[in-house]
Amino acid sequence: MKRAWSIAIGMLVLVVAAGCKSGTAGKVISVQIQPTSINAVISTTVQFTAKVADTFNQEVTWSVVGGSAKGTISASGLYTAPATVPTPAQVTIMAVSQKDKTRTATAVVTVTATATPPVVTVVISPRAPQVANYGTQQFTAVVSGVANTGVTWQVNGVTGGSQSLGFISSTGLYVAPGRVPTAPDGTGNVTTTTFLVTAVSQADATASSSAAVTIVPGNQNAQSGAIQLGTSGSNVKDTSTSGTSLFCCGGTLGALVSLNGTQYILSNTHVLARSDAAAVGEAITQPGLIDVNCDETATTTVANLTKFANLETESHTAASSNVDAAIAQIVSGKVDTSGNVLYLGATADANGVPASGAPHAGSGVAPTVNMAVAKSGRSTGLTCSAVSAVNTSTSIDYTKNCDGTGTPFTVNYKNQIVVSGDFGGPGDSGSLIVTQNTADPVGLLYGGSDADAVANPVGPVLNFFATGGNTVTFVGGTTHPVIGCTLPNAPQSVSKIVPTSTVSAEGMTKAIAVRDARSAELLAPPEVQAVGVGGSYDNPAEGAIVFFVTKGQPHADIPAQIDGVRTRIVEGDLFPRRGAISAVDSAANEQSAAAAPQALSRISPSEYERAKVVHGAHADEWMQQAGVQGVGITSSVDAPGEAALMIFVIRGAKHPSIPAVIDGLRTRVRQSSRFRAGTSGTESRRACRVPAPNKAADHRVSNGGALNRRMQ
Repeated sequence: MKRAWSIAIGMLVLVVAAGCKSGTAGKVISVQIQPTSINAVISTTVQFTAKVADTFNQEVTWSVVGGSAKGTISASGLYTAPATVPTPAQVTIMAVSQKDKTRTATAVVTVTATATPPVVTVVISPRAPQVANYGTQQFTAVVSGVANTGVTWQVNGVTGGSQSLGFISSTGLYVAPGRVPTAPDGTGNVTTTTFLVTAVSQADATASSSAAVTIVPGNQNAQSGAIQLGTSGSNVKDTSTSGTSLFCCGGTLGALVSLNGTQYILSNTHVLARSDAAAVGEAITQPGLIDVNCDETATTTVANLTKFANLETESHTAASSNVDAAIAQIVSGKVDTSGNVLYLGATADANGVPASGAPHAGSGVAPTVNMAVAKSGRSTGLTCSAVSAVNTSTSIDYTKNCDGTGTPFTVNYKNQIVVSGDFGGPGDSGSLIVTQNTADPVGLLYGGSDADAVANPVGPVLNFFATGGNTVTFVGGTTHPVIGCTLPNAPQSVSKIVPTSTVSAEGMTKAIAVRDARSAELLAPPEVQAVGVGGSYDNPAEGAIVFFVTKGQPHADIPAQIDGVRTRIVEGDLFPRRGAISAVDSAANEQSAAAAPQALSRISPSEYERAKVVHGAHADEWMQQAGVQGVGITSSVDAPGEAALMIFVIRGAKHPSIPAVIDGLRTRVRQSSRFRAGTSGTESRRACRVPAPNKAADHRVSNGGALNRRMQ
C-alpha cells in the first residue's frame, strides 16, 4: 500500500511539471490592432497599438497600404496623416507579426480636411412624470459624445420656463405652476395640457431630449381627518351604467356655509344632487368617485345632501331658482369647521406653496367688471383671473346621467358672472370664486365654455337656502389676500381674455375707405394727433379706425363708430406718426405708446348704469337670436373706460351681424364653444376605462365590464 502511494505521487509530479511547460509549438499566432477605424484630419497624428497573441514576441512591423500621399507610420505605430486628402480618402494601416509574418491586422483611416463633429446624444430622466401643482421634479440629463456635458433646460421651448407652465433651474429642478394647464381640444372641450421639459446640449444645439410632463392637482387627493374644501367630491350614487360600462361623475366641494348654527358644504345641484335626480340624505363623498376609479370604498362620506335648486321645469327651458346650487350637512369630524379652502391662504410655505385659507366670513360681495378673482377647484387647482362680464343673461346646456345618455335640457339664467381666460376646467364645478385682495366670496362656478367660466353670484345662492328669516352665511375668517395670485408662479390668466385680431382684408379695406373719405373731420378734434387703421379688439373679426389721442385729454367727441366701422382709441404723449397714417404707421404708433390692449378696464358707476339700461332693453331679444348664448355688461377694449354690451356667440354657429353700437353703447363679441354645465368646457364622456370590480351592488357591474369617469 505504501509503495502504491509513492508511485502515484511521483506520477502526479511529472504531470504537473509537464503542465507548466511553455512554448508556441502547435499554436496559432494572431494580431489585434487598435483602433480599427478612425478619422484623421490632414497633417495630424493617430497612435495605433498592436497585440500579438500566443507568443512572447509582441513586436510588429507597421506600414501604410495605399497609393501616394497616404501618410506615414513610425516603428512605434504613430501614424501621420498626409498634408492633403488622398484619393481615395481611406488608407489602410497594417501591423505584421515579426514572429510569424503571415499574421497581420489592419485598420482603416479616413483622412479629412477638417475634424468630423462627434455624434452628440442627450438622454433625459424621468421621461413622463406627473408633477403636483406647486410641486417640484428633479430632472437629469446624460450627454454623450462630447467633453462638454452641460445642457440648457427649457419648458415648452422657453429657456428657464414660464409662469404658465412652470420654471426650471440650470440644474434641472422643475417647479410646477399653481394651476393645471388646460387648452381647447378642438371639439369644444377643455383638456389637461401635457407639455415638454427639454435638455439641450450646450455643445451641440441640435442634440436634445424631452420629457412629457403632466400637472396633477393636489385638490384630487384623498384627505384624512377633517377635509379642507376646494377639493374633489361627488354624490355617492352619481353613477350610471351603459351596457357593460360603468360611468361615474365628480366635481368640487366648494365652500362651507352656516344656517342656524349648522354647517353645510356648498356646491352645485349637478354635482351634489345628480342634476335633480338625487334624494335628500344621499351621501356626499371625498374624493369624488371619478378620482378613485368609481370605487365607493375608497371614499369617505363627509356630508349628506340637504337641499338643492331644481334645474328643470316641465318646459326644460327655465330655471326655477336662477342658481345651480346645493348644500349638504357635514358629518361631524369629517370637514374642517373653519371653512379652509385649499390654496386660498394669505401665506405660503418655504417652497412657495400657498397655505389653505378660509374665505372672508359673511355674505360675500357683488361682482364688478375687471374685479380680480381666484378659485381653487378639483381639476385646475388655484387659478386667478378677472370678471369679464356681469348681469349676464345666458343659456346653459345640461345632460343627465354620467354616461351622457340622459335627456339633454337647457336652463336660461339671468344676472350671471362670466370669468374669462384659463380659469376652470373639467371637474371645477362647485368651486367658490373669491376676490384676490380680500378673499370675499363672489360666485359659485357651475359651467362655461372652452374660453369662459360662468358662475352664480353668491347673493342669490345664499338667499335660496335662507329659511324663516334666517340668513345663510359663509364660514370663514377675516379679509386677507390670496397670496397664490401674487407669487412668481402666480396662475394669472387675464392676458388671454382678449383674442388676437383676425380682421380680413375686406374689413381693413372698408376701414381705410372710411378713414380716407373723412380724414379731415376725423383729425379736427384738438386731442387727435393721428388717425390710422387696424383691427378692433371689441370684435377681432372687424377692422377699426384708430384714433391716436393726447394722453389725459377728454375724447368724448370721438364716436364709437363711423359709417358702420368701429373706432379704437390709443392714448400717448407724443406719437411719431401724425395725420392720416397707414396700417404700418399705426402699428408703429401703438408700439411707441406701448399700447398693448388691456384685457379689461374698470367702468364708472355712471357707465355701468348706462349699460344696464341698454342691457335691459335688448338682452332678451338678442338671446333669441341664433348662435347667441349670452349677453352681459363689460368694458370696451377699443375705448378703455367705456362700458360695452358683451355678446357671447357660439363658435362656428351662424348668428346675425352684430352692430358696433346699440343705443349708443359699444358692443363686444366673445366667441367660444357652447356653454355647458359641468366645466369651463365640455366634460369628457368617457374619460377613462378600467376593469370593474366584481361587487354585488346597484352601481357596480361584473368583471369584464369597464368603469368610465366623467368630470363635472
